[in-house]
Amino acid sequence: MTPAEAAEAIIEDLGITQIADLDVEAIAFDAGVEVVYESLSGCEATLVGVGDQAIATINPSEYRGRERFSVAHEIGHWKLHRGRSFRCRVDQIEENFGSTVNFEKEADTFASHLLMPSRMFNEAIRPFSRPNFKQLGEVAAAFDTSLTATALRLVGVDTLPTILACYTRSGLRWQAAAKHIPRRWYLKDQVDEDSFAYDLLFSAKECRTLGKQSADTWFTNDDAGRYEVLEQCVPLRGSEVLVLLYLADSKMLYAGFDSGVGNRKYTEYGSYVAPRFKR
Repeated sequence: MTPAEAAEAIIEDLGITQIADLDVEAIAFDAGVEVVYESLSGCEATLVGVGDQAIATINPSEYRGRERFSVAHEIGHWKLHRGRSFRCRVDQIEENFGSTVNFEKEADTFASHLLMPSRMFNEAIRPFSRPNFKQLGEVAAAFDTSLTATALRLVGVDTLPTILACYTRSGLRWQAAAKHIPRRWYLKDQVDEDSFAYDLLFSAKECRTLGKQSADTWFTNDDAGRYEVLEQCVPLRGSEVLVLLYLADSKMLYAGFDSGVGNRKYTEYGSYVAPRFKR
């Protein structure tokens, strides 16, 4: 059973069918996890378990969505990785602390599906053809989750050609793309001066809705100028911006192999794009 399936199974077993009933502390209690809120240094949550009981200590936050995700993340560890102790920084998906990166990614996936189960989430986004950040914010408010977690859930649903990325003035921090988007599309390491994200980072100019951009504003591919994307960005903590991209031209999904893009590696089986980041 995958982490996503494990989380969805819990929701089904508990008979939860309404968003309002997604009480993460009650779900934790049913799973044998006592939730305690105490100030922590260097991490957002810890998990210690003995036998069939565990204590999840959560760093209090002014953002309820962060607390809920932390609780759900620790339930994921308890269900998926029992027998280990964890110190997790679950507020920043690219900077989790733990025994292995894979464990943290699995707990993130579990938490995402526990807080935003597929059926409920799909119903929530169905009214929007291409949800922008304002609409995603409405969905986040309904599920009591963060905007970043909600946008990542949209990417994970894989029904829309969506890419989510985080940039600073120094460049790309992390990215996530819907699985059906060809890996040949390779994001630039630095924000382009023609992008809305550049305006937000360097001039604090807000981007209130999705706007059209030439795809070569965002991708390093030589043929990117033939296509268009939709872009919107919002500020995150510090000097970060969260960028939402839609591949507006469906032809981008069927573009041929690009041998020259990014840090492509070659093996006896052909070519692949090596990962940028250690997770």
